[in-house]
Order: sequence, then structure tokens, then C-alpha cells
Amino acid sequence: MAPRDPDAFPMASSLSPGAFVDLFRGLQEGLYVGLAGPDTTMTLAANPHIRSIFGWPPETPDAGVRPLDPDRFVDDQAREAFLARLHDDGAVRDCLLRLRHVDGTAMWIEVTARAARTGPAAALRIEAMMRDVTDRKRLQDQARDLYQQLAQSERLAALGQTMSGVAHELNNPLATILACAERLHGRRLDDSTRRDLEAIHNAAERAARIVRNLQTFARKRHTTRTTVDLNQVARETLALRAYEHRATSIVAGEDLASSLPPVFVDPHQIQQIVLNLLINAEQAMLEARGHGRLLVRTWEDADRDAVVLEVSDDGPGVPDEMQARVFDPFFTTKAVGKGTGLGLSVAYAIAQEHGGQISVGSPGPLGGASFLLELPVSGTRVKAPDTAPTVSLPPVPKGTRALVIEDEAALGDAVAAALADEGFRPDRAENGEEALARIRERHYDVIICDLKMPKVDGMAFFRAVSAKMPHIAKRLIFVTGDVAGTDAERFLEESRCRWVPKPFRLRDLVRLARETLN
Repeated sequence: MAPRDPDAFPMASSLSPGAFVDLFRGLQEGLYVGLAGPDTTMTLAANPHIRSIFGWPPETPDAGVRPLDPDRFVDDQAREAFLARLHDDGAVRDCLLRLRHVDGTAMWIEVTARAARTGPAAALRIEAMMRDVTDRKRLQDQARDLYQQLAQSERLAALGQTMSGVAHELNNPLATILACAERLHGRRLDDSTRRDLEAIHNAAERAARIVRNLQTFARKRHTTRTTVDLNQVARETLALRAYEHRATSIVAGEDLASSLPPVFVDPHQIQQIVLNLLINAEQAMLEARGHGRLLVRTWEDADRDAVVLEVSDDGPGVPDEMQARVFDPFFTTKAVGKGTGLGLSVAYAIAQEHGGQISVGSPGPLGGASFLLELPVSGTRVKAPDTAPTVSLPPVPKGTRALVIEDEAALGDAVAAALADEGFRPDRAENGEEALARIRERHYDVIICDLKMPKVDGMAFFRAVSAKMPHIAKRLIFVTGDVAGTDAERFLEESRCRWVPKPFRLRDLVRLARETLN
């Protein structure tokens, strides 16, 4: 139905009556004329397209087409603000409203309208043009979320590089503290001093574990698949979140199978899946109650030739109607700013790339959500390594020389002193340049070299030695505070030199030096 003459729609009053009726009926924009009050509306005219937008049948009379009724608005306050703006300004342009379709689905409607007060009852006469922009708004939101995700990825990449450098700087003093504590431990001390020394050693070991966990997460490698123990991935990822769990009153438990077949995967990508599942569970519990419990379990599914990792929580769970959508990109039930809706979809994609799958169920073992990661087995069962018998090494021959190349003076001195205790005759160099000068003057049976140093670093030192004295290159042992960099990893793999990560135990490094002699 259309108004009988253009005067009923003043915005088109310059048209002839016939032309106006044709325009009103045929325009592919929703046109509406009506009265709106605080609690109800009355429609004066509505064109066919507005029926199509909201889902009213074409034969619905104008009186039944009421797009601005209170129950059409998703948010009551949005209606009040919209009417107040029309009342104060007399018009709005391209105003976005969240309105409901006849079937209850929320839509984004773009409204351009003008209004005038009709009398003392405070009702507004509204002439409006409406357009369904739900798809456009969804694309805009997805583009914004994708941009935020990319920006977050860039920030994480930068953070990973920063963490790698920080880890190296932290590992050097930690190595020094542990080395000095280890040397002091062998001396005669009174009970009080020994307890203090053990406290220093334990605290430094704890700090070293924290740094190793950070390095594991910050490490950015080429995608490389290898046989992996899923239990170890679970333990390392739980360790990464341990501080967050303590700070937010979340109790995390584990129930890991004692023996699992390994999986052939990229361990860092699988850790990303487990991390996403843990964070998803944490957020659900904290939003619901401010605390909670989560459980990580693993087991073998022999019938499916797979291993399964489950992350369950005691949160509100996932409603049945949402379980089919939780892995969709950009789907999220979190408040604005709390997530992009990509975490679970990324986890799902990674699982599929590895020939596995992720599923969700509710309720889980703790009464909340349960996410299951299933991965195909690779063949050989993972067991705790057997304790190899300690092989007795012969004494260090008299006059055996060792060169310690370390720019951290206190650490280098501690290593040299430990070597001297075992019968070596150690010399010190603070960088590769100084070390090259020393090996030209004197023969060394073992060389312990830091990988990252000023001037000539460990890699440059190795290349120089390999080119001119290849027999010496076989006696090199590298120590390093960080192997997260691709160049360092590739170098250690290609050089086939022995190496130990900082911080290390002096006795392990000394034993490695003695093994190198043989």
C-alpha cells in the first residue's frame, strides 16, 4: 500500500501522485511513514521492500508493519536514544540500529529519517528510509577483527624477538649464579650457610625454568614435524600458564596416560592448540564466577589408532545450539574487546593439517565444557627413558689443555675453575678474536665456546677454525643462552658440534669435556 498523494511523504512532494506511488512501491529501499511514541508506534505508510527487509509477508497491511516498535529493538536504550536524537535534532543520517527480523534474528539497519512533533502527546511523525546492511557490517567487523589479529601477530612476533633477547641476557647471570653455587656446594660449610646456598640454587633453578618456558613459547621456527610426546606438550603448556592460574584462582590438574604412542607433529603448533584451549577455558570460568577448575587428560584410543588430549573446565559449558559454530572463524560469545573469535578456528585448522580433529562436548568431566584434540599415532610408544648406567671415564691426562671462550667473566672463571678441579689446564678468552690468537700459539684438547659474543661470535669462530684447523673444530663444545633464532638452530644442527644450554650444571659440562677427550 502507498500513500494516495506525495503530501503524505513530504520528502517526495515534488513528484506527481502517480510517479510518487510508483517510486514508493518500486524503490529497493525500505520506506516508512509513521508515528512513534515511548511505548508504541502507528504506521501510516510502508512500501513493499520494508516488508521484505523485516520478513513480513507482502500482504501484511500497513498497520501490521511496525519496524520501530519497542520489541523490534535489540536494545531498549538504543530506541530511546534514537527517538531522543530525532526529537532534538529533527533528523538522522545513516544511523545504525540493531533491529530484529520477524523470525527474531538480529539485523543491522541503516536509517535516514526526519521527524516532527505532532502534538502534546510527544509522539513523533517519522519519515524514514531503511536499508539492511547486516552483510556489510559483518564484513566490516571481520575486516576489523582480521586487522586486529594481524596486528596482534605482529606484536607477538616482536614480543618473541624481545623475549629471545631477554632470555639470553637472563640466562647468562643465571648460569653464573648456578655455577658459583655449585662450586660452593662442594666446600665445607656450616648448616645455616648451606641452607642459604640451597635456597639461592633452588631460586635460580626456578628462574631458569621460567625462562625456558618463555623461550619455548617465543620460539619461532620453520614448520618441522617430528615424533612428539603429547604428555610433554601438555606439561609445558600448563607450566606456561601456571602463574596466570595462581593469579586468577584457577586450579589446574592433569591426568596424563603413563604411556602413549608418539604423534608426528610440529610440537609448537600443537602447543598453540593446547594453549588456545586452556585460555578459552580460563576466560569462560573467569567470566562466569571469577575462579574455577580445569583438567588436562590424555589417553590412547586404540580403536581409532589415535591419542586424545582433553581440556575440560567447570565453567558454564557450551550450549548445544552453539557447539556446531564454536570453530567458525570470527564466532565468539565474548564481550567486545575480549576476543576476535579466531583462537578455536586456528586450533581447528592446525589439527586438520595434522590429520587430526577437535570436537567439543558439554558437560565434561568437571561439569563445564570439554574440548577433545585427537591426533593420529606415529608408531612407536613413548615411555619414560631408561636410566643409562653412568660410564666411568678415565682421569684427565696430565697437561690436558682447555680453552674457555666466554664474555661473561664470572661465568667463564667458574667454568675454568671447575675444569681445573678435574685436572685440565684451562685458559680464558673473552671473545672469538682473542681465542683465534690463542689457538695459533698453543694446542688445546677441548674448547668450550659461548655462541653469542661481541666481535667474533661462536659461529664465526667455528668457521674460521674449520677453514684452517679442521681437527680443532671437532673438539668444540658450545654453550648458549638461547637457540630460538633460526640461524643458531641451523648452525648447531649443521656443525654437529656438542652444545649445552645455559644455565647448565658445571658437572654436566665438565663431563662433556672429558667425553670429548675420548
